[in-house]
Amino acid sequence: MTAAELTVDPDLELVRRAQAGDTQAFGELVERNRRAVFRAALAAVGSVTEADDVAQEAFVTAFQKLHGFRGEAAFRTWLLSITWRKAIDRRKSVTRWLQRVVAPAGEGEERDPMQTLASGARSPEEDLLTSDLQRQLKPLIAALPKKLRDALLLAVSGDHSYEEIGQMLKIPVGTVKWRVSEARKVLRQKMSAMGYSNVR
Repeated sequence: MTAAELTVDPDLELVRRAQAGDTQAFGELVERNRRAVFRAALAAVGSVTEADDVAQEAFVTAFQKLHGFRGEAAFRTWLLSITWRKAIDRRKSVTRWLQRVVAPAGEGEERDPMQTLASGARSPEEDLLTSDLQRQLKPLIAALPKKLRDALLLAVSGDHSYEEIGQMLKIPVGTVKWRVSEARKVLRQKMSAMGYSNVR
C-alpha cells in the first residue's frame, strides 16, 4: 500500500485489514464514519430512530460486501452510497416522509431533523433561526421538490462534501451545487414573501 493510496483514502489500510479478517479494524472504520453515515440517513428519513436503524443496516451491509470493495472510490464514499440506498428503501413514500418531517417530534425523538440546518458554519439563515422561524421553515423545506430537499439537507448537515453527495445521489457535483443553491433561493423567496426580509 503506497502513501499516495492512503492520501486518497485514509481508511484504506483499515479496509485491507478488515478484508483479511480483522474485525477490530472494521470496528475502527465504523467509528470513523459513524457520524457521516447517521447524518446521511437522517437527511433521507427525517427521524432519529429510523436514521439509527438505517445506519446499522448500512454497516452490516458494508461488512457483508467488504470483500467486493476494490478501492475504485474512497471507502467513505462507497459506504455513504450504501447508506443512501438503504435510507431511500426505508423512505417508503415521499408523502409518509413529509408527514413525519412536518409533524412535531414525538416522544423518544432526541431532536428535530430540521435542526440539522443549524449545524456547521453559521450563515445569515442560521442566525435567524428563532423558534418562530423554525416553525415557518419546516413546511417550506418539506414542500421543496424531493431532489432539491435531499441535496439541501445533505449539504447543510456539514458532514458531506459535494463530491460525496453527488455519489450518494448519483448526480454530478455541479448538479449538487445547483440544487442546493436553488433550494436556498426558493426558501429565501418564500420567507421574503412571508415578511422575513432579512433572509439572504
